[in-house]
Amino acid sequence: MNKPDVLPVWADAQPICIAGEWRLGQGNTYATHYPATGEVVATLNAASPDDVEAAIQGAQKAFETSGWAQRKPHERAAVLYRIAQLIREKAEHLAQLQRLDNGKPINETRALVASAAGTFQFFASACETLEDTITPSRGDFMSMSVYEPMGVVAAITPWNSPIASEAQKMAPALAGGNAVVVKPAEITPLMALELARICDEAGLPKGLVSVLPGKGSVIGDLITRHPLVRRVSFTGGTSVGRHIAGIAADKFMPASLELGGKSPTMVLEDADLDHAVAGVLYGIFSSSGESCIAGSRLFVARAVYDEFLSRLVAGAKQLRVGDPADESTQMGPLISDSHRASVERYVKIGVEEGGRVLCGGQRPAGELYEKGSYYLPTIIEGLDNSKTICQEEIFGPVLVVMPFDNIDDLVEQANDSVYALAAGIWTQDYKKAWSLAKAVKAGNVWINTYKVFSISTPFGGWRDSGLGREKGRQGILQYMEQKSVYWGMNEQPLPWAGV
Repeated sequence: MNKPDVLPVWADAQPICIAGEWRLGQGNTYATHYPATGEVVATLNAASPDDVEAAIQGAQKAFETSGWAQRKPHERAAVLYRIAQLIREKAEHLAQLQRLDNGKPINETRALVASAAGTFQFFASACETLEDTITPSRGDFMSMSVYEPMGVVAAITPWNSPIASEAQKMAPALAGGNAVVVKPAEITPLMALELARICDEAGLPKGLVSVLPGKGSVIGDLITRHPLVRRVSFTGGTSVGRHIAGIAADKFMPASLELGGKSPTMVLEDADLDHAVAGVLYGIFSSSGESCIAGSRLFVARAVYDEFLSRLVAGAKQLRVGDPADESTQMGPLISDSHRASVERYVKIGVEEGGRVLCGGQRPAGELYEKGSYYLPTIIEGLDNSKTICQEEIFGPVLVVMPFDNIDDLVEQANDSVYALAAGIWTQDYKKAWSLAKAVKAGNVWINTYKVFSISTPFGGWRDSGLGREKGRQGILQYMEQKSVYWGMNEQPLPWAGV
């Protein structure tokens, strides 16, 4: 397949979606850039505070007057199925645009687009099969538990996997009958705008979706604080998540927060080393390590430490770092030069604290890499778990490897983190695997695999990795209010005050 030319996708400033109206934002004009070359992909005007107000007021009006919330579940589901179908029909366009938006390899962006389509399809199914509950009676009445939409909800999404993250928030929110105001990452707004266009084409009532690009500290804050916003779902850094949680607490507003991670991967003495090497490499270096669930801390049983590490380093050196448009590429560039500089600072700190760089630790050389934000897959050993790069999220292709002597030692080190998002276990002993999976503190545990997902399975973290869950059949209920209804069945008046 010929590699597409990397040229600006749009020459003129692009409109944004404000309560169903496509017009230029009133905020500052800025450009998005292709991380592989630094070229401009698109220019657009950010949303302004007035745009935020217009979007939220318009969303509330659409929620109240469009009839979306009152449609039968199967009728809402039909629109969501159509959205999924359109995503699949436009899959290659969306995948190429996602590649330009954040520099992920094309095969990875194709998988993300497929995931987004599957998400809308799943929540369409969840919507039309969602059941209210008749609860056990405790008297002369029938009691029910029912669910109703909240109103206007906010979705604040990250730059590392835009279309998948946006689908995971938009699909259940719309399925639940709500209006959604989306705040994409400032530097990767294109996928959210494309999804809004697809929603229009699919027949979603006008005004139910808005997309407001801009700085999170301004636009995201305004959206979260707005009194008409009934819920916020945020994916991003822990410090911002903590700030949003504070706002939500002041408003008595529920929030879902998928935050950072420093996930441990554990290779036991009896592991299948071929599988473990491949899984560990994939867990940390796919997506260039720019993933909250990246397996960035590796603990290896001392008995197999040297052999495993030798094979791991050899495998890392063979990874194909290059042009995201090339279908053989396994690792593309980092999102920006500034983020690469942050990764480089962490590696420098690791060396200063006594770490030994076994591979990587620098930018790749060659003409292909001169303009892009590339960094080589990096493996460091010689540090204990208390060191900076073992405790702080780097969000890049940097793996720290440490030996362990026994299971108690392993569990103690694995759980020695403020984060608790994910963990990986490699062993052929199912009893050890189950025991370790229960002992490790993490919202998601993979056994003899890593970084595989199912939209039908809840996802989220503990501790500083967040609150709440996305995905799963119950995910739709995160965007609905629960109401209890009692039907009196008594033949006589309530025995009150002698009546």
